[in-house]
Amino acid sequence: MINCIAIDDEPLALKQIESYISKFADLNLLGSFTNAIKALAFLNREKVDLMFADINMPDLSGMEFVRSLENPPKVIFTTAYREFAAEGFEIDAADYLVKPISFAAFSKSVDKTLSRYFNKNNQTVDVQVKKQFLFIKTEYKIVRINLNDIKYIEGMRDYIRVHLANEKPIMTLMNMGKIMEYLPADKFMRVHRSYIVNLDKIHTIERNRIIFNGNVYIPVSNQYKDDFQKFLDTHFLK
Repeated sequence: MINCIAIDDEPLALKQIESYISKFADLNLLGSFTNAIKALAFLNREKVDLMFADINMPDLSGMEFVRSLENPPKVIFTTAYREFAAEGFEIDAADYLVKPISFAAFSKSVDKTLSRYFNKNNQTVDVQVKKQFLFIKTEYKIVRINLNDIKYIEGMRDYIRVHLANEKPIMTLMNMGKIMEYLPADKFMRVHRSYIVNLDKIHTIERNRIIFNGNVYIPVSNQYKDDFQKFLDTHFLK
């Protein structure tokens, strides 16, 4: 069981988060607070694994609150202002949700956070350990692929085609969901049911399409658009 708290100075918003949390068997809501000062006193007494915190609160904002903690829990920020996203990720937020928050968006954020930061025993995992390469079986051979060389991965039913920076593509028997398990989440993102992109290789975006080599257009589908927009928000100069 993952112990969590919720913080929001708006009573209706707080009630909504409480209701959403109650629908998850893995989440145990220890307390709800209308300001960060009360939450701080609670954190000094209790072990909390995850908190949902509003950013724009009086006296002490959600950002200031998290920065003040020596060993903060994982945090999912909630906010009515998308422009706070970049600052949220700078302090290692697990995710952020823009109000009004639908249950679908909340559920997706929680599922992503639990799978990334907590193992099956609900213990925090170290996400700093990153793979640098993979071995892939192709054409009766096993070849090593450096992750930095991958531009994007194309799904083709039961096969994937790995497109590399300076070599010809490599095809192997594997589905998109399986290969995602081996890729670091901070470097690779699924943007379409048929495409995974290396975020470090993105140079041009046009009309919800990522352009590689000037003539390869990778569509960003509606299913993955919100996650991709969050990535852009954290790197966009304003």
